[in-house]
Amino acid sequence: MDAEAQKSFREFVAGRSTALLRTAVLLSGGDRHAAEDLLQNALVKAAGRWQRIDEPEAYVRQILYRQQIGRWRLKWRRREVTVAEPPEAGHAPDAAGAAELRLLLRSALSRLTARQRTVLVLRYFEDLPEAEVARILGCSVGTVRSTTHRSLARLRELAPELAGLDPRPQQRSRDFSPLEARP
Repeated sequence: MDAEAQKSFREFVAGRSTALLRTAVLLSGGDRHAAEDLLQNALVKAAGRWQRIDEPEAYVRQILYRQQIGRWRLKWRRREVTVAEPPEAGHAPDAAGAAELRLLLRSALSRLTARQRTVLVLRYFEDLPEAEVARILGCSVGTVRSTTHRSLARLRELAPELAGLDPRPQQRSRDFSPLEARP
């Protein structure tokens, strides 16, 4: 890698590593050490091909997804990671509530299978359409839909406290019956 490419790579890592690490943490179920390893391996692979990459962030994210898929295809089980207790009094109520919510979500995500976690991260954190998730995971759109459905049901089961936090407005069923004509 020449000096200009090396400078470009360093700038990319400095500017985008936080966002990429966030994705890696979600993909690894909240295990920050595993996420750092995942991201580091992805960046090493990208560095080797840096001069031939057109869209660096998309390329690195693709490596992250594929490495995570490789991990859960090995059917290797890791031990559950213990997380810290939520912060006690002394913090602002909103900060404490947000921290508690993050810990609750992290705990629930870590108890999902790696495949379920990956599908949820791609669908809701990365906001990818089902077809794109299916392409990345190498499966059908129907598999993505059913895995998403089962994953969300499992999340609701593991953390019922999250049920009231759906940011999307509830969709009402459409009633196509004729309306009364009023004078």
